[in-house]
Amino acid sequence: MAISLMNPEGLPKADVYHQVSTATGSRLVFVAGQVAWDAEGITVGVGDLAAQVEQCYLNIATALAHAGGSFDDVAKLTVHIVDWTPDKMPLFLDGVARAAAKLGTTPAPPGTLLGVATLDVPEHLVEVEATAVLD
Repeated sequence: MAISLMNPEGLPKADVYHQVSTATGSRLVFVAGQVAWDAEGITVGVGDLAAQVEQCYLNIATALAHAGGSFDDVAKLTVHIVDWTPDKMPLFLDGVARAAAKLGTTPAPPGTLLGVATLDVPEHLVEVEATAVLD
């Protein structure tokens, strides 16, 4: 595996992600921001943040598999959530947990969560992009 996840002494330990990842692989994979579209381009979970987070993570897993990788190869995630407020964290975490259960892994690389005003179409509540490193 090309990615090692760490929580260094001197930094706060986050329960849902690691503070640092190191990559020793030789091939970078950049996954475009994924929204809650299924394979036919239909929005999954209209109005349901957890369902949309789950679909975004599943879409990233599909893209990574096509490139020969998996969530274990992700070095960094960036998450954009419409009208973010801290009270939405349980819904976000529920979506991540549901995706993790389907994927058989716990995606916990370093991540950045950003609140945004809007995304590409009004029914999209979240967009997730990933950077992975493969051996």
